[in-house]
Amino acid sequence: MRRVVRGFWGPRPESVEALTGRWSATLARLAGLLTDAGGSDQPAWRTVPVTGSGRTLRPGDDAALTEALRTAQAADDWSAANGTSLRVLLADPAPGWKVEVAGLAGGRPEFLLQSLIVTVVAPDGARLPDAELLAAVAEAWQPDHGDATDRTVTAALKKEAGFKVGTPAVGWVGFLSPGRADRVPDGSDGRELPGVGVLLDIAPPGDDTAPVVRAYEALRDAGALDPLPQPMDRPVL
Repeated sequence: MRRVVRGFWGPRPESVEALTGRWSATLARLAGLLTDAGGSDQPAWRTVPVTGSGRTLRPGDDAALTEALRTAQAADDWSAANGTSLRVLLADPAPGWKVEVAGLAGGRPEFLLQSLIVTVVAPDGARLPDAELLAAVAEAWQPDHGDATDRTVTAALKKEAGFKVGTPAVGWVGFLSPGRADRVPDGSDGRELPGVGVLLDIAPPGDDTAPVVRAYEALRDAGALDPLPQPMDRPVL
């Protein structure tokens, strides 16, 4: 079983120290939500650099996290414009599990969305807290939009609703920033994340993607899934 939890936003220049705080909060929340994945509520993470060897990030060691971000910046001449890229894997996962977190953040690109993407591979039958995972991403990163999705949903949205990769969407769960939430049609159920946006728990994961397709079409037609204007000049709609 595979699930992808994502948040996307536009240009938002941030310091390494600010990014460290967001990354630290994210990894701590994920560890608490995915205790079965690592067999512990305080697992370590391992960086996956483009070149060279990775480093171990232990709970609460923000200095190592800051250094990993600085190393990533030094390896990428375009990091100031495009954002700092960092990828980490859960160290020593339980059998059948894999958790990867990849982020591109802190930059001021005009055409490339900033992002935080969590990919979870779990044994069949495992229960994943999709809504809480997306809430963790939303509260740590204040994105413009996001979703908890899988290949089944993506294929259905492409085939049945004309979805194009790279544009806002919803999955089994969706997230909308306040400006997008203001465009949600009446009657849509949402859970407010104070100061962050709205979480839409659309349908339980499974073979029936029809509720997700219907929700996507209703939100798209209401303008809640309009892409950010390009060239982008702000992080959220």
